[in-house]
Amino acid sequence: MPPTPESALFLAKKPTVPPTFDGVDYDDTARLKAAQDAIIREQWVRSMMARLVREELGKCYYREGVNHLEKCGVLRERYFELLKESKVRGYLFDQRNYVERSGS
Repeated sequence: MPPTPESALFLAKKPTVPPTFDGVDYDDTARLKAAQDAIIREQWVRSMMARLVREELGKCYYREGVNHLEKCGVLRERYFELLKESKVRGYLFDQRNYVERSGS
């Protein structure tokens, strides 16, 4: 089944910059805001991925009953991995403590 095409409205709101402050001029307000939005968006995506895995893990626990330790191990491990980075922290720390990477 082919993927559904993304609407023009969705593509217009999709960030065009990577979720980092690399190469962003802090005096250019539009680019700075775009970088901030991309960072927040990426953090929310990670948070929602963890939420979806948690919901599937709950369904697996309920469905498998006493065998959940054997049957739901893959989901449990995936959830623990996602849990490490699922908190939405914002962008201020990264913005204020940005260190320019040297090109090697």
